[in-house]
This record gives sequence, C-alpha cells and structure tokens, in this order.
Amino acid sequence: MKARDLMTTQVVSVGLDAHMATIVKILIERRISGVFVVDAGRVVGSVGEADLLHRYEIGTQDAVAARTWWSRLAGTDRPSAAYVKTHGEHARDFMNPQVVPVSEDTPIAAIASIFDARSIRRVAVLRGEQLIGVVTRADLVKALANRKEIRPPAGSTNDEAIRIRLLWELRGQPWWQPQSSAVFVSHGVVKYVGLYEHGDDREAARVLAESIPGVQGVSDVRVCVADGESMI
Repeated sequence: MKARDLMTTQVVSVGLDAHMATIVKILIERRISGVFVVDAGRVVGSVGEADLLHRYEIGTQDAVAARTWWSRLAGTDRPSAAYVKTHGEHARDFMNPQVVPVSEDTPIAAIASIFDARSIRRVAVLRGEQLIGVVTRADLVKALANRKEIRPPAGSTNDEAIRIRLLWELRGQPWWQPQSSAVFVSHGVVKYVGLYEHGDDREAARVLAESIPGVQGVSDVRVCVADGESMI
C-alpha cells in the first residue's frame, strides 16, 4: 500500500497571510488537526494544533518563553522569535516551516517511520512541487481498521491446514528457529515444543499463531536456550 491509496485529495490549505482566527475556525469546522500553508503554489509550511498550544490569548505563552532561555544557551532560539510565534496574527508568524513531503508512490511503511522519527502528524503528498494530497496518522489507523481479513477457503481450518499455514508464516522470521522448535496443532490449539532464545521470541510466536484463522489457543512449552545450557 502506498501514499496514493491512503491520502486525502481534498487538501485544506491557507496562504501566508491567513489570520489565526480563520485557521482555528477551519480546524474546528473541518474537524482536522492541521492545514498546509501554500505560497505561489508551493507548500512552505503547516499549522497544526501543536503550533497553537502556546498563545497569549489563552495565557499559555509562558511555556515557550521559559523554554527559550534554554534554547538561547544552545543558540537555537531567541525570545523575539518566541514572541512572534505566541503573538503573531498570521500563518507566516507561527507556522512550522519544516514540511515533510512524500511522493504518491511512497510506501506507507516509510510514512509510518517518518511519523515516528519526526514526531509529526501529517505529510504532504507532492507531485513535483504540486500539493496533491495529505496523509495523516489518522489515515494509517483507518487503514488498519479497514484492512480486509484474510480468510481461508471453507473447510481449511482443520488442524493440518492451520499447521501448514503457521509454518509458512513462521518461515523467514528472524526470531523463529526451525532447527530447534516444532509445531503441533490439536483441536485448533497450537503447541510449540523445543527451544527458544529470548522471551520476546515466545511472544512473537504466540501473536503470529493467534493471527491464523481457526486457532483456538496457544501453548508454548519450549525451554529457553540459556536455561537448557544451565542444566547441562
């Protein structure tokens, strides 16, 4: 799945001179968490809820002022810049100029990594310099909710079918050691026997088994490699 499959094409954007009150009204009425700022057809910034948290109108500007003292020591911010962000009336004053663009062919796995690494809520989908869409964290959650479950053909949830499907899914997993572990299935209950290296390996095996249609339970009686060695 790629950006084009998730993105919202009806992108809400504002100009550099958009008034703060107008932007707030858009966020509330459209029920969105942010807008892009566009100038001469190019995305030059964004305004999100986080950019409006510290405003003098609601008395929260002091948090920015206090943080600025530390930023000044590092040479990364100045009180005057903080004042502009907390008191400025137009998008150009308080927008975040660090916009992360992606193409419509960007895989959603890459987008999820961007969200995680940059601690942002949205990315602009560009075709050249043209803004054609937006992908938000909420879009990834919706994609998860709308994911179609893979259902096996009728009658294929018998024990052997479950075992074959499970072994297929386990194959290639870096935490699965087929040379030291085995899988049995009886009445829909998966049983792992053998050895494992780490506790997380057991949890991963359980989660994978529980994702297989027809599995009624999971029993892992494998012994930790470290425990086995201590018994020798």
